[in-house]
Amino acid sequence: MMQRAISAADAAALIPDGASLMFGGFMGVGSPDRIIDALVARGARGLTIIGNDTAFPGVGVGKLIDAGCVAQARLSHIGTNPVTQKKMLAGEIQVDLIPQGTLAERIRAGGSGLGGILTPTGVGTVVEKGKKVIEIEGHAYLLELPMRADFALIRAREADYNCNLTYRLTATNFNPLIAFAADCVIAEPDEIVPVGVIPPDAVRTPGILVHHLVERPH
Repeated sequence: MMQRAISAADAAALIPDGASLMFGGFMGVGSPDRIIDALVARGARGLTIIGNDTAFPGVGVGKLIDAGCVAQARLSHIGTNPVTQKKMLAGEIQVDLIPQGTLAERIRAGGSGLGGILTPTGVGTVVEKGKKVIEIEGHAYLLELPMRADFALIRAREADYNCNLTYRLTATNFNPLIAFAADCVIAEPDEIVPVGVIPPDAVRTPGILVHHLVERPH
């Protein structure tokens, strides 16, 4: 399905200012770097980003922070990115810190059509503020609501032109998960191969979930 393969610039053009984005990556490993670079080049503004972290300055999604593309960040930590910290303290970016396991399960709930999850993580802490506490068999749990986004930006190892995706080692991280929880999924594979090359049991994200592939420039 060649019509589903687009350039990074075309992918960035699909994403309007003010959109919400889920992104793959852990400290920049497994980040959709070409799409990120294209968003910076386009001058995107007002984005809400959802993912594990903001990596480092100039690395992965940290480039969006550096360039002023982000209005809100919903993630697990910002400790490795001093630019994110400074912009948060200056009121330039709203940062919502979410425990990593809770973040993953909220995304999973959003992708599965669930009404939320119950977790003991954060009970009795600042994380509890504004959330419903439910007691089950003498134990307190927070009701955490599902999370979805307008777009999911995925980094894959291989894709075929039916948009089936594979991943490699720790670069997998959040990438397969977010494919279920966005209205439009854009995948950036390292390599696009003919249909039939990827063994069926190697497919981690089926092509039915993916709307566009970003081709490597020649």
